[in-house]
Amino acid sequence: QVQLVESGGGLVQAGDSLRLSCAASGRTFSGLTMGWFRQAPGQDRESVAAISKPGASTYYADFVKGRFTISRDNAKNTVYLQMNSLKPEDTAVYYCAADPGPLFSFNWFSKSYAYWGQGTQVTVSS
Repeated sequence: QVQLVESGGGLVQAGDSLRLSCAASGRTFSGLTMGWFRQAPGQDRESVAAISKPGASTYYADFVKGRFTISRDNAKNTVYLQMNSLKPEDTAVYYCAADPGPLFSFNWFSKSYAYWGQGTQVTVSS
């Protein structure tokens, strides 16, 4: 079992930055593929970014590419999502997810994850 706890959300203005953190416990962190997702009110949950187990490969949804950066610190059992140039449409609950399976470039966006955090709210005002 893996426990995931997100933090770092909040209320910011358009153009501001936030860094989300997700601390993992319960399993060797370096053996987990990590992902960030978001869900806005009335919308489906969508993939935002993913990072491979060693951190060598990262993938981003087109709507955040160039603005968001996913990273991980395997020594701290933590994955991060640095969000810059935030827009009102980035407003959502952000979730981190973990899975022991591999991450492939051809299906990263639809990869399923076994473990999920409780989410952290990000609100961007215009």
